[in-house]
Order: sequence, then C-alpha cells, then structure tokens
Amino acid sequence: MSSPSAPPGRPAVVAEHLVKVFRAKREVRALDGVSFAVEEGTVFGLLGPNGAGKTTAVRILTTILAPDEGRGTVLGHDVVRDADAVRRLIGLAGQYATVDEILTGRENLRMVGRLSHLPARQTLRRADELLEQFGLADAANRTLKTYSGGMRRRLDLAAALVSNPPVLFLDEPTTGLDPQSRRDLWHVIETLVRGGTTVLLTTQYLEEADRLAHRVIVVDHGRVIAQGTPADLKAELGATVITVTVDDAELAARTAALLAPLAPSPPVVDGTTVALTVERGAKVATEVLRALDQQFVEVLGLTLREPSLDDVFLRLTGRRTDQDTGGPPGAGALTGPEGRRGERGRGGRTRGATGRGEDR
Repeated sequence: MSSPSAPPGRPAVVAEHLVKVFRAKREVRALDGVSFAVEEGTVFGLLGPNGAGKTTAVRILTTILAPDEGRGTVLGHDVVRDADAVRRLIGLAGQYATVDEILTGRENLRMVGRLSHLPARQTLRRADELLEQFGLADAANRTLKTYSGGMRRRLDLAAALVSNPPVLFLDEPTTGLDPQSRRDLWHVIETLVRGGTTVLLTTQYLEEADRLAHRVIVVDHGRVIAQGTPADLKAELGATVITVTVDDAELAARTAALLAPLAPSPPVVDGTTVALTVERGAKVATEVLRALDQQFVEVLGLTLREPSLDDVFLRLTGRRTDQDTGGPPGAGALTGPEGRRGERGRGGRTRGATGRGEDR
C-alpha cells in the first residue's frame, strides 16, 4: 500500500544537530548530529537498526534525556528549557506496556488522568471514551493480568492519549504483536492522524513505516543516512528487485560476485539470498539464470518484485532492522520481546523516567 500524502503544515517536532554520548566501558556516541523536522498532522517514521540512536532521539524529544549538544523543540517549546510545557503537549507509548497489572483497564486510565492533573470529571469521561475507542469497554473492569498482549498495547496507547496530546511519540509500539493486533493498532494511529494528531514513530517493521509514514529518515550509528517519502526512497533503488536463493551463505557470496556485472550497483547478500536492483527486470532475470546455469549454480528460488523499504534499508545499512550492531551492553538494543540487553524504565509517559543509556 502506498504511503499517505502529507498535508502542508508547520513543524510540530524539530531536532537540530542532536548529539548524545554515553560513557560506560567505552564511549558510545548514540547520536552524532541528528536533525529532522516533523510536520504537524503527519506520521514521521524514524528507522534504524538496533543501536542506531532511535530511542535516544525519542527520549531527548520527550524530555527524558538532555542532549549533550543541539536542541529539540515540540510545538515551539524547547525540550530542555521548557520541559514542563513539552510534557503537557505530548504522549509517549513505548515497546513495552507501562500500565499497572494489578489495576483494571479503567483504573489505569483514571490514574494517568490524575497524574496529568486533569479534573476528576474530565478524567472519568476521557477514560470511558478511550476504552470505547480502543475496543476495551467490555474489559474495562478486568485487571490487566487477564489482558492479552494486544489488549495491553492498546491500553498503553490509550493511556498516552488521556490528556488528548497534540503530539504522540510511539517507540516501536507494535513489537511482539500478532499481525491482526498490529493492523488494528495501525488503524487507530491512522484515525488519530486524520483527527490532527502528529505522530513520531520508531519501528523495526518496514511494512509499518511504508503503510503509515508520510516521511521517513534512516539513522545508523547515530547519523541520518537517508530521508524522504517511502515512495522516493524506493524509487531511488530502481524498478525491479531480483532475489536469488541458494543453498548456503558461501554459495550466496559466490553468486553475488558472479551476478555483479548484471546490475548497476553491487548485489546485496542476506544469508542465503542475493538481491539485485535493476531497471529491466524480466530481461536481467533471464541473464541471471543463464549466468548461474553456465557456472552450475543450483538455484532454490528466484523472484521479481518492486523495491520495498526493506530493500532500501538493507542497501543503506548492510543489515536488517532486527540485526544487532555488536555494540557494548548499554549501547545496544532490545531486539524484540526476547533478547533484552537492558531494561527500560517504567517512565513510558515521561513519568518517573531515569533515561538510561540503552538504545535501539
């Protein structure tokens, strides 16, 4: 599905030359001069492999961390000097639910309303509205211990919206969800944006960015390495991607060397597959099969398709979003529901956050 067209508007979120350095066993430059602007009423996708700096950027822009250099603003308010004002304007939902398991769904939302200093009557009304909007009304009086993962994630997003913030930060909100729950959450995000909410989304699901984002940037090793609309980034690769699957990684490397003369840019090897980006897909596919047959290379599969954001990402970084960068503990990433190498604080909505040095 093509990404939505972005309406014109003033920047709601601005990052200017953000720098953040963590010093543990060795110095880790999590952000190295990152700049971008998010237009009001749009979805902005922040993409990058584990350890690229995505979560550090989000934590700075949501006042959890202070930058070492550079500045960030939300609706014109500086995230360091005007931190209290920024917190009143934003919602933050992360990869792991920050709601309380021993409370019911309704009690969680009312608690957030009280912490946000909303009037009691408004808090009660808003909690019921959100439970209905997120399809949780029937489970409103059940404790979270009885909720599924998808229900918890929807409640977490609802909690970030209790104060009806104009700007919403979503840090890998669909990680670990099943496909249907992920699509349900996408629909909620699209509805929010149609209502005027600005969303900054970090994600490792490139299909998600392709579906939701008006614009994206790709960050690697703390720097922006590409930016534009999803369609623009895909168009830069070429018209067709040919993917060849062989038996093992060693043969894939040999296959890539063999096929290199057939493509304008070097083939990309990913495990046992080799991807070539070309202009004339059908003609080149025939040449690929002929070249491999002449060298007695057994092909397990060959496909032709349009470029995806995954191809863009792999071309730019040399790895997929869920592959680790090999950084030290504290600088590295949470790779998903498993493989945690650091524990996120429970400050999901800028409450009680300590801003530790782990990052994605």
